[in-house]
Parts: sequence; structure tokens; C-alpha cells
Amino acid sequence: MPVVVVESPAKAKTIEKYLGGDYKVLASFGHVRDLPPKDGSVDPEHDFDMKWEIAADSKKHVKAIRDALAQDDRLILATDPDREGEAISWHLQQALAPALKKGKAVSRVTFNAITKSAVTEAMANPRQIDQALVDAYLARRALDYLVGFNLSPVLWRKLPGAKSAGRVQSVCLRLIVDREMEIEAFRAREYWSVHARLATPGGDEYDATLTTLAGKKLDRFDLPDAQAAAMAVSAVSSRDLVVTDVTAKPASRNPWPPFMTSTLQQEASRKLGMGAKACMSTAQRLYEAGYITYMRTDGIDMAPEAVMAARDAIKTKFGDQYLPKSPRMYKNKAKNAQEAHECIRPTDMMLSPDKLRVTAEDQRKLYDLIWKRTLASQMEAARMERTTVEIASPDAQVGLRATGQVMLFDGFLRVYDQGRDDDDGEDSARLPQIAKGEPAQPVAGGFTAELAKAAEKGGDLPDAPQDMKTAPGLIAATSAATAARQHFTQPPPRYTEATLVKRMEELGIGRPSTYASIVTTIQDRDYVRKDGQRLIPQDKGRLVTVFLTEYFPRYVSYDFTAEMETELDEISAGDRLWREVLTRFWRDFTKALEGTSELRISEVLTAIDDALAPHLYPPRADGGDPRECPLCGKGRLNLKTARSGGAFIGCGNYPECRYTRPLSAPDGQDPVGDRVLGHDDGDEISLRVGRFGPYVQRGEATEDTPKPPRASIPKGWDAASLDLDRALMLLNLPRQIGPHPEDGVMIESAIGRFGPYVKHGSKYANLPDVDEVFTIGMNRAVEVLAAKQTRGRTAAAPLKELGDHPDGGAIQVMNGRYGPYVKWEKINATLPRDVTPEDITLEQALELIAAKAAKSPKKAAAKSKATTKKATAKKPAAKKATTRKTTKKAAPPSE
Repeated sequence: MPVVVVESPAKAKTIEKYLGGDYKVLASFGHVRDLPPKDGSVDPEHDFDMKWEIAADSKKHVKAIRDALAQDDRLILATDPDREGEAISWHLQQALAPALKKGKAVSRVTFNAITKSAVTEAMANPRQIDQALVDAYLARRALDYLVGFNLSPVLWRKLPGAKSAGRVQSVCLRLIVDREMEIEAFRAREYWSVHARLATPGGDEYDATLTTLAGKKLDRFDLPDAQAAAMAVSAVSSRDLVVTDVTAKPASRNPWPPFMTSTLQQEASRKLGMGAKACMSTAQRLYEAGYITYMRTDGIDMAPEAVMAARDAIKTKFGDQYLPKSPRMYKNKAKNAQEAHECIRPTDMMLSPDKLRVTAEDQRKLYDLIWKRTLASQMEAARMERTTVEIASPDAQVGLRATGQVMLFDGFLRVYDQGRDDDDGEDSARLPQIAKGEPAQPVAGGFTAELAKAAEKGGDLPDAPQDMKTAPGLIAATSAATAARQHFTQPPPRYTEATLVKRMEELGIGRPSTYASIVTTIQDRDYVRKDGQRLIPQDKGRLVTVFLTEYFPRYVSYDFTAEMETELDEISAGDRLWREVLTRFWRDFTKALEGTSELRISEVLTAIDDALAPHLYPPRADGGDPRECPLCGKGRLNLKTARSGGAFIGCGNYPECRYTRPLSAPDGQDPVGDRVLGHDDGDEISLRVGRFGPYVQRGEATEDTPKPPRASIPKGWDAASLDLDRALMLLNLPRQIGPHPEDGVMIESAIGRFGPYVKHGSKYANLPDVDEVFTIGMNRAVEVLAAKQTRGRTAAAPLKELGDHPDGGAIQVMNGRYGPYVKWEKINATLPRDVTPEDITLEQALELIAAKAAKSPKKAAAKSKATTKKATAKKPAAKKATTRKTTKKAAPPSE
């Protein structure tokens, strides 16, 4: 019976169903080997020799495959059809080498979809492992290791608080930081537009925009201020208007191509609010269940049979009019696209989302997106009529234009319309019937409901005609037939996960299998935070980016990173040798590393301080020097490092002046500056900002009181709006609630390192809300303390009972502090992230328990061995001492 190996149990279960009892299908649970995370795992001195290690969790899976091979003569490696899948198959072959020496046959099969026909066809056409794909994987893995394990230590030594750097991760971070700097450097420019509400002789109304003034075509910034806009409104209002031209042109919109990895992630973000990681995890489950084709691809073409199936589904569900005469063909325009695989599409075009057999709603929603996009890609174009109406005054001094469109046939739009990251300003208004030569009559008192309402609230416009009114952002005639609207140019938008992936794809940075992990990593490192859908760089991320740009510019260059991806593609095509690529990279990279060996932290901070000056020291409202210390007025602010790691802004006049503040305040607000809140009992109460954030202080440091009373501002409190009363509440902590009714010991409330709490003697209990520290009464305090004392005495109810272990004892799923876990006797095994308490089976639980037990005996045995050795070493000495003592006691008196 041949042994078939795939990555996941879900995939194994689906394939086993198709192959029947003639095959034994096992899961490797992903990669079975990896480079140990320590120096020397890749050795550039010995032709980039790589030391691989079987992961502890993978040993049992490798053993299960090895045991199965003892009875079978054929190993079929059926991992995913990409470089990563090829690498997993190669690792399996290497790890199983001892079991394969006895003439056992090894073959490789791939399928783009887990369907019976695809799996059966793949089994009938086995091949050998593609060494070129493996070489490309080896090169990428070695590159990432060499950069990470050599560049990250430089960051740790030269830039305290930095966590890591990566070959692609750091370039992705630079994209976000560069965009943020563009936003900060942006200066909005004001401009105005003029609009008129007009009517046909029949009474139908429409809007038109001023395009010509004083006989000259208006450019975007020709009306720069309210005064110019008011004059333009007056010019339009004082003239008769006539329709001079009506042009109607047919137009069409073609559908978008089917999904590949990047476009799926973008659309899932726009329409479903899914991050890249969540999107790929959900797509993985759909793929393993056999519902969609492989989800890591940069190809957008479809297999001929899939195209015909899509056309059949369109004809059946929507009719012949929605089916083009010939199939649509697509070609990827993205840089470095390999197009080695099909697009992401349903395996069964007739399977609509409402018939999908899944319980998870996110899977249904993502499948709905994929199904609609796939069908739409093969549907007829949408047809419409776009109309442009030109209106002018008889003297040709004023010209306006109205545009609109009418949908004649919805085509693919009946099924699917792609979302947009930002409004593209497309005009889809429908115009009434308008004839050339007819008058364009201004509509008195009704420009639009929104603008008319705004005009009513306006005041007189300075230096404008008496019959004009103005409101913020709007100038309108008394009749509200003509109005001017204020606009400002907008900065480039911050990246979302969707637009970041799109930009990486355009630049040729990363690959379909890496997008999600890269975006996740920079957030996990606290280099970037997510605000809604937008990605905002943290100060830590800015520091790392500036450091790398300053001292390793080549290795965070967009072009260099894209060139490396091209070279890796050439390796996978067999056109380059992977060791030659690594040799050239390593030669130049080591020179760059050597160039930083003599760098001092002070030099690094100065360079970063200068580069980030516009961000760290924004212009002051009073026009003063933004780097002047606001506390002493003598020192100059500069970047400093904290002993605990990280950086802050401090006064150069230290230690005479101890002013400090964070690099920037949260949410892009101005940093909170030091200020006096008031006085209490003769002491000055002040708000200050230190390296760990804002705090309040009573008085000043003196010889008698070197450390005056201080209290940090609790999380959730707005330091900018803090007043004297709330500052005193903080400084007066701990607050005495009263003596405990049982023993008379005082109960206190306060805010500690781990948040708000109440205290009774040596017993502590957390409070859920900071504000409760100042309001909690005796009854509530006693209740909270009692609940803390009894916590843990009553066993928590299990989330699920799975059954009995073969060795006896119940197996339960419990909810722990760090997530759900499987419990059997004294063994607790954490559930993998992709397994939920509801879905886990007894068989999976037994595997987790066995894996956990496999680790424990080794530790127990080592401990037992050490204890025995220690006891053995001491035992003879103890025995000898006892003998001496006994002999001496038993000796005759003469001795």
C-alpha cells in the first residue's frame, strides 16, 4: 500500500476520501525540518553548508511516516504545488533517507485543486522532486537567515530597543515609514470650485461645474481663495446660460481578472475587513476542503476546462446575453510574475455560496467573493452611455459642464463590482434629456439640499457683493442657484494591508507565500500599529528604518530587493546557481557589516536625530526654536536612549535640567509638554513627561527630598486634559477604604505595575477599572478580595469532554490563561491555533497528549538521573561516618 504524504490532516482526510483504501495518507504537519535559530546554521565559509534540524513537534510525524514505510515500498510526496511545497517534499525525503535506502520508490505529485479528478490525474503522472525549485528555496532561506542573524545583532548593539531586521520585512517597513513622512511633509493647498443648479425647459434639474471663466479654461488652482470664488459665483449668477453642446458616447467596462493571492488579500480587506493573515488562513481551509484551487499563486489564467465550466454556469444562472462570444484571456502585468499556477477559483463553478457545506461564516464569505469574481471574469462587459453637456453664456465669458452616464446593460456588474481603496471621483449621475440650444435656467432656492442648508447658516463675506452669503467651505448666491465649494489637496493615504500588498507586488518585493507573514511580522514587532484598516509606523519602526537607510541603504532599497527576487526566480528556472548568488551577496553584505563595527551609539543617535528632525521637532505655533527645551529654555532637545531600551527626547542641559518626553504622542497628537497644574498645601503640582510617559509630581527635588512624590498617568486617561483635582487623586494614593470587618486590618486601593487593585494585609485583588480605585466602597472591596481568595479552589468546568484515554482517565478541553488546552491527568497540551475547542477530535487530542508526554519523560529522566547520581555520591560518606561513630561508641573502656 503506497504511503502518500501531505502537509495537513484536513488535506489528508480529503485526499484519502478520493484515493480509497488502496493508499495510506499521512500528514507531515508542515515543514519537518528547519535551520536552528543560532549562529552557524548557515556556514558561508564552507560553501553555505546548511545544518537542518527536525523540529521537536515533527519527530512523531516523521516516525509515523517511517513506520508506515516499513510495510510499504512506495512513498508519494503530495505537498503543495509551489516552492514551499517542493521544499517540504525535499525535507521529507532527506529526513526519511535511512528508511528509503532499501530500494523504496519515491515520487512527487502535485495538483492545483483537491478534487477527485485532479488527484487521480496527478497520481497517474508522478515525477521527481524539482531540484531547481528546491535550490531557489535554499537560496531564499539562506538569504533570510544571513540577513536576520547578522543584521539584527547590529541593531541590538547600535540601536537599543530594536528587535529585528529582515531582508524583505525591513523593506516593507520602509514603505510604511516613507509614506508617513510624505504625509507629515505634505502642506495642504486651498482651491475652490463653482457649481450651478440648472433646469431644462421641462423642469428637470441637473448640476454643472464651472470650467471657463473670463473666456479662459479654468485649471485646478485658478480659484485659490474665497474672494476669487465669490467673484466667479457672481460672474455665473449675472449671466444667461445656454446649452451649446450635448455629446453622448457609448462606453463599456470590462470585468477584472480572477483572483491571485495579492488581489484576493486586497479585496478581502476592502469588502470583508480581513487582514492578510486571516484571509490566507480562511482560503487554506477552503482549499483543503476541496472548494477552491491553490491559494498561493501569482497566475491569473484558468485551465480550459475551468473556463468552459464557468461559461456553462453563467449561461445556466444568468442567460445567454451575459455570455461573451469567446472566452476571456488574462495576462499578469505585475513585476516578476511567474504565473506557474492557475488563478484562485472554485473547483465547482455550479456550487454557489449558499450550498457550501461549511459552518464558519468567514469561509462562506470568502468563497462568495472568489465565486463571484471568477464568474464575473468570464462575463459580458457592462455597456453604458456617457453624456457631456456644455453650457455657456452668450459672451463666452462663462462656461460650465455637466456629465453623467446611463447603464444600458449591466453585464458582469450584475454579479460583481470591485471595491476601491480610495474614491476615484467617477461620475455616475444620470442626466435628464437635454437639447442643444435650449436655455439652462438657474434653479432659484434649490442648488442642493446640503449646500442650501449650509448657505442659510452663512454670514456676510468680507469685501464681497451684498447679495452674497458665505459659510465655512461654501459661498452661494442668495438664490442658492450657484455656489462655490472649498477644497484642499489631500496627502497620500496611509497604507492598508491591502494597498501595502498591492504596492509590494508592483515593486516586485516578496512573493504570494510571504505577503501575509511579512505584514504580520512588522505588527508583531511593534514597528507598526493598525488603526482601523490603516497602518501607522511606531517610533520604534521609524528608528529602525532610518538606521538601516543610513547605514545599509542598499539592503533596504526597493530596486535591490526586487532584483534579488528576480535572481531567485532565475534559480527556480534553472538559469542561475544558488551558491553563486549567495557568494556575491555575502561578499558585499559583509563589507557593509564591517563598516558599522566602529560605530558608537552617540553617532547613530545623532544621525537618526537629524534625519527625523521634522517629525521629532515639529514647528512651534509661536515660531520659536522647536528644539529649545521648554523647561529650562537653555538646553537643546536631542534624541537619547534609555537604559531599559528604546529612545526618548531629553534636554541637552542634563543633569541641571531633567526635561524628557516620548518621541511622539499616541495617535499622532502633539507630545504632552510639562506644565503646572496648580498648588496644594504650598507645593506646586505639575504634569511632566518622562521616558516612560506622562506623570504628575508634587514639588521639586531638593537635598532633603531628592525624589519628590510622583504618580504615572493611568492608561486610558488623557494627559492633555488632566486637571489639579485628578492629579491630587493620583498623588494621594494609596486610598484607605476602611478596616476589614473581620480582623480590622486596613483595606487600601491603589494603582500598581499590573493595574488597579485593592489590598488587605498581604492579599491583593485586581480591579477591572482604574476609576474604581477612587470610588470603591467597603462592601465591594470585601467582595473582590473574597472572590480572589476562592479563585482556583473550585475546578473550572471543561469546555468539552472528549472521552477516556486508552490508559484510563478522562480527556477534557479546558480554557486556560493562554488559551484552550487538552488536559489528561497531569498533562496539559495547548491547542494549535488552527484547531478550535469545538472542532478537536479525540484522535487529535491523543496526538497532542503523546507529543507533550514525549517531551516530559526526557526531562523527568534527566532529573531522576542527576538526583540518583547526587544521592549515590553522598551515600558512602554518610555510611562511613555512621560506622565510625558506632565503633567509637562500642569500644571497650581501656581503649
